[in-house]
Amino acid sequence: MKWLKHGVVWKPSGTTWWARTHATCPTPIWLDDQTLRVYVQCRDENNVGRIGFVDLDPLDPRKVIRESPEPVLDIGSPGSFDDNGVFQTSVIRVPDGRIYMYYVGFELCHRIRYRLLTGLAISTDNGNTFHRAQATPVLERSPDEQFFRCGPWVECEGDRFRMWYVAGSDWETIDGKQMPIYEIRYMESDDGIHWPAKGHVVMPVALENEHGFGRPVVRNRPDGYRMFYSIRKRNPARYRLGYAQSCDGLMWQRLDADMGLDVTEGAWDGEAISYGIDIDAGGRTWLLYNGNDFGGTGFGIAERVQP
Repeated sequence: MKWLKHGVVWKPSGTTWWARTHATCPTPIWLDDQTLRVYVQCRDENNVGRIGFVDLDPLDPRKVIRESPEPVLDIGSPGSFDDNGVFQTSVIRVPDGRIYMYYVGFELCHRIRYRLLTGLAISTDNGNTFHRAQATPVLERSPDEQFFRCGPWVECEGDRFRMWYVAGSDWETIDGKQMPIYEIRYMESDDGIHWPAKGHVVMPVALENEHGFGRPVVRNRPDGYRMFYSIRKRNPARYRLGYAQSCDGLMWQRLDADMGLDVTEGAWDGEAISYGIDIDAGGRTWLLYNGNDFGGTGFGIAERVQP
């Protein structure tokens, strides 16, 4: 693939209480033919994340036409798994017309740095507001996935929900800092709410030069499945983008060199590049993604100019 970068699409102005900084993990969905909405996590002055959105021009997604004045999903109540931040990774419309938002809850810990589990929020007003399906995670801790059950991407195929997500139970000290170790796993659900306690590994981490992955994005195309994902590198300890193909969504061939999008030295994405997600709009294919500081420089866009 070959991509033409068009720079930053949006980052917070810093004037809103809940969106002082960051536009993390852009997650688009077509609400109707004229509304291309991108959900993002923004952070307040205490670095706590909440979920809002920007609407992009359906003919030219480089242009923002609306920003949410308030978050569509706030943090959880004190002591809950999402009381110190939430960020979305997958937003889908289910067969009955409701919108499911799978999000990650950020919970600070004492003996480890944090714990990341997955919640579900549901919208009945076409994506303008969301309420939690339950106060506890839909991916709760389990013996095989103790600290991380997060970064989910969900597709509804026929009568089943398919999830690709990241999970793990280990930490490692890298360059003097405690870092998580997790891989991409897979599981299925009948209703999108109740999930198994354990998935099976579909992409192991290559521990010699990486220690984890970020949110996978899986597309079922006529010629097979494609996945964009983020790679947490060891040296340099920064995110990069990866790409893989599969005939069934289960057995994946990594083709990271074919991704065709990397950092641009000295630019807003000069140190890291992550959370890539493709979207078709205006007769072209685009990739929304984050650059430096997990979205601290906003989210940007690239146009695919070669398959």
